[in-house]
Amino acid sequence: MGILWEVDFWAFFWITLVISGGAAIATGRAMALKWRPFWQLVVYTCMLGMVDRFLHWGLFLDALHHAQGALLSPYFYMVDTAILLLLSSLAFRITRARQMATQYGWLYERSGLFGWRSRGPAA
Repeated sequence: MGILWEVDFWAFFWITLVISGGAAIATGRAMALKWRPFWQLVVYTCMLGMVDRFLHWGLFLDALHHAQGALLSPYFYMVDTAILLLLSSLAFRITRARQMATQYGWLYERSGLFGWRSRGPAA
């Protein structure tokens, strides 16, 4: 048992980082492409955190942990959801920066990976 994982590192890696992390990245990208506000991304990522906890509980915890109620562990829910929120927020911001620079190219230009800036007056 570690600070970030409940059973072992590989269960954490495959469920939280690969499966749920991929879903979080797809969620962040989809929310940005549909021009949804950021608060909706937070709500959907919190729900994805619940799915992540269920997968950990159902696939990797033994009968002893089931009896102790590890499914409802607030600490590991917050850890997993924070990681998923980080991934979904990064995908959201990268996609939004690309959108602003391409769809409003006469107003904005790309400024790094996560941002955009106003174009100067026409020369």
